[in-house]
Amino acid sequence: MTARRLLPAAALLLWAGAAAAATLEPPVTALRQFGEPMFQTGFTHFPHVNPDAPKGGTVTVASNFPPTFDTLNPIPVRGVLPRLVGLTHDPLMVGSGWELDAAYARLAESVQVADDRSEAVFTIDARARWHDGVPVTAADVTFTWDAIQAHGSPIIKSALAKVTAVEALDDRRVRITLSSRGEIKPVIDFATVMAPEARHWWTANGRDIGKTVLEAPLGSGPYRTVAVNPGRALTYERVADYWGRDLPVNRGLYNFGTIKQDFYRDDDVMFEAFKAGGYDIRVENRAQRWTTGYDFPAVADGRVVKRVIPSALPLGAQAFRFNTRRPQFADPRVREALGMLFNFAWTQKTLLYGQYHRTLSNFPNSDYGASGVPGPDELALLEPYRDRLPPRLFTQPFQPPAGDPAGNNRAETREALRLLKEAGWEPKNGRLANAAGQPLTVEVLEVAGGGLSRIIQPYVETLRRAGVDASLRSVDSAQYEARSDDFDFDVIVTNFSFASPPATELRAFFGSATAGERGSFNYPGVRDPIVDALVEKVIAARDEATLKTATRALDRVLLWSFYMVPHWYNPESWVAAWDRFGIPATPRKYDQEFRSTLFPDTWWIDPAKTAKLGR
Repeated sequence: MTARRLLPAAALLLWAGAAAAATLEPPVTALRQFGEPMFQTGFTHFPHVNPDAPKGGTVTVASNFPPTFDTLNPIPVRGVLPRLVGLTHDPLMVGSGWELDAAYARLAESVQVADDRSEAVFTIDARARWHDGVPVTAADVTFTWDAIQAHGSPIIKSALAKVTAVEALDDRRVRITLSSRGEIKPVIDFATVMAPEARHWWTANGRDIGKTVLEAPLGSGPYRTVAVNPGRALTYERVADYWGRDLPVNRGLYNFGTIKQDFYRDDDVMFEAFKAGGYDIRVENRAQRWTTGYDFPAVADGRVVKRVIPSALPLGAQAFRFNTRRPQFADPRVREALGMLFNFAWTQKTLLYGQYHRTLSNFPNSDYGASGVPGPDELALLEPYRDRLPPRLFTQPFQPPAGDPAGNNRAETREALRLLKEAGWEPKNGRLANAAGQPLTVEVLEVAGGGLSRIIQPYVETLRRAGVDASLRSVDSAQYEARSDDFDFDVIVTNFSFASPPATELRAFFGSATAGERGSFNYPGVRDPIVDALVEKVIAARDEATLKTATRALDRVLLWSFYMVPHWYNPESWVAAWDRFGIPATPRKYDQEFRSTLFPDTWWIDPAKTAKLGR
């Protein structure tokens, strides 16, 4: 135990008075932002699992997003991290898949929250062990917190922005202090984001938690990394004596004995590998392929099964996003005009096979986005900024031009050229240029082999026909990562996915403070005090109705600023798998396994089906 320095009597009285200002409530095993947790103390397992699922067997999965990896260290902003690395570590608490705003005990057996929500104390489960048998301690949490503050990505820092201090009270108890009062959300964010690293492992042999590493860090979770083929493949092995295997939040999950993950740079090559049996489960993201590509013999004879899995999970907004740091995109009229030249109706019919829904919000598939015209509650938030907002925002629903299914979007092109002329770009020798004779250039940056070239190229050609000096630049994933981190692009395609309910991470995507921060998710470079104010309204909301009003007002301001050209979204997951799995009868309400990790943590190997396949 660390010795305390003796304090003068007056200081002791002040310290005692400050300590008495907040009282810790009794320990609980679940937290929820709005209302009571759905699953109360004593529940045995979540309804979307088979608690008696058999363990064992080998599953092979594949990834081309990212198409490679160069680190297994989840802390620093640098490096490309594989999605499944989270299987090796335990967060303090986890979501249920049935609520968007709840967290349940995992590494932390309980949490006590101050009555004024100014602090919280987590107690680590006494059984928790690292894979080498060493107990997980509060010092591991504080070590990880310090590493995040020194090296962590802006999105993680933003999620934990209201945590001002993390202190180990003893070996098992961790106290966090908050800058806010009256909010439970920052406690939930800390609990679900914080997955501690092993201090004793990182501090041994000169390891540096601030750098990328390809040596698998010591974990505490249901799997350990047992083989690393740098940039190409990873193998995870189920930990037979995993300390948390019987926790209610884990029962029925993590059933595969071995998980092999292969990485592919080209999606078409990856699909051919699936057809040949090179891996077992594929999450399809191309409508053309889902509609016409699964006509190979294994599907016809039932060895491969296609599944459509619906989900109420709020989705990210995929879009072309303009880099407003570049002078040609600083004027919203230019951004609006370039958006008009994206012929979605033709894209939907010709390239997407009529499958997807057009994105009309930054928060698709949810109640958080704007629709129609502002109601009274939204107007109350927006009125103070009326003189700085487009008048249309108050009188019209946001609706991007649909275009023409036949490809003749003449009306949109005429209006786009009018807007561009108004913004100072006029035809000169067949190309749009400003008064100084500089051409209007637009380069769309993408990852080579990412599968979006067939969408981007027609848009580029439409821009060229309108007089824009447009091009598509395909680069490898490392170069793409570096250029996007440095904001060295004109336009990129991104999918902005937010926590649900949206909260502090909005600062990382849209806050002025992150617009110049290398590696932030504020790719458009949004620097708008109105946006900043509305983001803070979202974060400060104390009830669900107030939060939704704030997100809708924020969404409306962002949409009418034309930072993005909206793409589409799919409220279903399309999954194809070789028929060798057992699958629970009840899916999660919010399909997270195929939306985030692309990995079915509820499935298990069916030995009879596997034998029938001869695998």
